[in-house]
Amino acid sequence: MNAADLGLPVDVPSTALFTDQYELTMLQAALRAGTADRRSVFEVFTRRLPEGRRYGVLAGVGRVLDAVENFRFDPAVLGFLRERAIVDEPTLEWLAGYRFSGDIWGYPEGEVYFPGSPVLRVEGSFAECVLLETVILSILNHDSAIAAAASRMSAAAGGRRLIEMGARRTHELAAVAASRAAYVGGFEATSDLAAGFRYNIPTVGTSAHAFTLLHDSERDAFRAQVDSLGRDTTLLVDTYDVAEAVRAAVEIAGPELGAVRIDSGDLLLVAHRVRAQLDELGARDTKIVVTSDLDEYAIASLAAAPVDAYGVGTQLVTGSGHPTCSMVYKLVARAASADPKAPLVPVAKKSLGGKASVGGRKWAARRKDADGVAAAEVVGTGPVPDALAADQLLVELVKGGEVVAREPLEAARTRHIAARAGLPMSAIQLSRGEPVLPTEYI
Repeated sequence: MNAADLGLPVDVPSTALFTDQYELTMLQAALRAGTADRRSVFEVFTRRLPEGRRYGVLAGVGRVLDAVENFRFDPAVLGFLRERAIVDEPTLEWLAGYRFSGDIWGYPEGEVYFPGSPVLRVEGSFAECVLLETVILSILNHDSAIAAAASRMSAAAGGRRLIEMGARRTHELAAVAASRAAYVGGFEATSDLAAGFRYNIPTVGTSAHAFTLLHDSERDAFRAQVDSLGRDTTLLVDTYDVAEAVRAAVEIAGPELGAVRIDSGDLLLVAHRVRAQLDELGARDTKIVVTSDLDEYAIASLAAAPVDAYGVGTQLVTGSGHPTCSMVYKLVARAASADPKAPLVPVAKKSLGGKASVGGRKWAARRKDADGVAAAEVVGTGPVPDALAADQLLVELVKGGEVVAREPLEAARTRHIAARAGLPMSAIQLSRGEPVLPTEYI
């Protein structure tokens, strides 16, 4: 796995510097104190969902596995750390041989989660686990925020096609990750070719207003596009007069015209008028695609409109108002000594302001009611009750430093659809409310 595979600039050889400086200074101090080798358990969780959200969606697991595998301190990275005097020479020597050799368990990608859900559990020595905090949180917080927004939009769309179009509204590398997360959350295609290339996501795109404005007339533009891309192309009809454009589009492409796109105006009203006009002109199979700063609420408001597909950009790649999930990476247990056989001792942060955590190495299961619908997220530190044994959520992702759970992106997408369908129906309501499942600690 190289930098290009991870979506990194080609001159960045590893993910090792995708971290905060205090990870390395903690490592140096722990090495000097003799505590760096203590067996430790870190967990990723969120204390609360973004306001008004009923569930979270875990995305980015596959990218985390790649990042952990590529977390290497090569000579260039070590040279940078030495030049800046960030850590001392003994620490640099330790980092030169760094390879994560521990275990990682977690919710599989696409699964839903709730406050307190231990979505990822990282086990190994303190030294090797603490270094991964920032890169793991960076990926999971971003990707899960996008996937949650995508899932809400998917639910609001009610089976209509969703196209991710947000590349120009975010950082160029974040755009690729956002396309991936949106696909997990229910989108069907992306306009971003880098995402299509890297993750095999279907790509779409035809023309913008600039193409129409380039030509001497709208008809000339439509004719050029149809001649090049075929009659089943999508023509953008709101550059000038929509009714005139629709008429010209059908005259040029015929009833075989694939679709028209509307990018402005009162989308509900315009969509109805365009549908009626297309039908009158005999283009009954021509689809209508709408774009223009859509979010889940706008999509829901168009449920009664004759719309076949939605293109979503800004609101999707910014998490529809919630660009992070506020996930944290906390030490929850550590060995009493550096002895490999030393027992684990639960540890937890005790603080004011709602930032306390629950100590102990945890498991999680989703209890269901008599109808098979999820009823509660159950999190525990002791033995798993027999009644919940078949409903455990964490799966083994990395064993002894080796990735053991890579899967196609399609698997995560399919899993999310099933996980969302297994929640109470109120999960997909867009009105403000509490998490649809309570989290119970036992």
